[in-house]
Amino acid sequence: MKAILATVASAVLFFFGTGLDPLPELAWLAPLPVLLLAPRVRGAVAAVCAFVAYLAGSAGSWSYFWHSLSVPRPAALGILGGSALLFAVSALLFRLLVRRGHGLLAALAAPALWTVALYVVSLLNPTGLMDTFMTTQADRPSIMRLAAITGGWGVEFLVLFVPAAVAAALAPGLRGRTRLVPAVALAAVAGGLAFWTTPPPTGPSTRVALVAPGQSRWAADVATPEGQALLRSYVDRIGRLPDGVQAVVLPEAVFAVDQTSRPRLVEAFTEVARTRNLDVVTGVVDTTPDGRFNAALAIPPTGAPVEYRKWHTGDSPGMASGTRLAHLAGIGLMVCMDVNFADPSSEYGEAGTGLVLIPASDEDADGWAHSRTALIRGVENGFSVAWSAARGTPMLADARGHVLADARTGGGPFTVVVADVPIGPGKTPYARFGDWFAWLCGLVALAGIATAARKPSHAESLDVA
Repeated sequence: MKAILATVASAVLFFFGTGLDPLPELAWLAPLPVLLLAPRVRGAVAAVCAFVAYLAGSAGSWSYFWHSLSVPRPAALGILGGSALLFAVSALLFRLLVRRGHGLLAALAAPALWTVALYVVSLLNPTGLMDTFMTTQADRPSIMRLAAITGGWGVEFLVLFVPAAVAAALAPGLRGRTRLVPAVALAAVAGGLAFWTTPPPTGPSTRVALVAPGQSRWAADVATPEGQALLRSYVDRIGRLPDGVQAVVLPEAVFAVDQTSRPRLVEAFTEVARTRNLDVVTGVVDTTPDGRFNAALAIPPTGAPVEYRKWHTGDSPGMASGTRLAHLAGIGLMVCMDVNFADPSSEYGEAGTGLVLIPASDEDADGWAHSRTALIRGVENGFSVAWSAARGTPMLADARGHVLADARTGGGPFTVVVADVPIGPGKTPYARFGDWFAWLCGLVALAGIATAARKPSHAESLDVA
């Protein structure tokens, strides 16, 4: 009965605390019932309960993954089943170490294994990584601030470490000193988070507007009457933005252009850019002699346009990938799925870029999660984010993780979001040193696995009941 109760409790907490619209506080509690159970039952029971709890808890995302246009179904099944399996293996490692009397190592190694495994997935998965434990905390700046040092991996680790430390401190059979260490470690973490405030950054700012359509259309050909009508509608809406806007960002792949039609697009946006004295950034599908690119085209009031070509195109057929950064007056450019990967964000951070403008396109259900993935990249690398998403959540956020303004698309011809966005510092410790924390997690996980695998010593046998 206790196994069923623990499984149901964790599944319910995972359902509401993770996924595409999470309650962030519940994410810290979700692993706890299963981790409390694990040392008290046989290994097979602990593994099954952990697997079922995580898989059932992800039920809120099943429909999204099954119908997603950006995640192939085999990959979706791998994500759902693989995540549940990884949680089960992490729970087993926790159980083995606790039963050997290694309370602190159990609290560290289980979240370390989870974190380093996701790091490997982020390197291998063609669609990158989003919607994990770190994403659940994206609206908590005091927690997300850690990402500027450790990357998002530090937040990922922390959300699983806290329940693991509690479960280790309460595990049966541990002697007093062994039981006390995880509790002290947890208290130190809790105290640090309680006193770590994150005031909004001060300094120069840029007033940015995001303009996203109520009904998304992908790559309207500027050479067609439909494309011209859409272009006029955007020009008209930009012309009615509030005074003082210095940059306006449209979503991903709003228009399709080639060498013949591109000048018409540039001319129309240059005219409104001059009239309003602002930069216009729009997503385009640009057919060039070098290939077909999903790009962000930045059009200033004067001077030549700047084009950034999307680095990560997933399985988009016939789409070439870019390899270079692009800046307009010191402001960086990216496109949508690029935020699912460490690069090019880390290169912008290393270059000291303080603001990045990102045309994007989502699938309604994942709009909040994807916008917060962009926010995490900004905190990691010290830049503010302007995320203009069709079928999603246009968002403006500063480099410390404060959401300055956001909205859901739909309900009108255009969704408009405007805010003064502080320029971030760039060059964070994470931007300088990269994924050092993920590698550290790998070492801790290996230490935990090695300790769990070897035969217990006589001293270890005396440490447990």
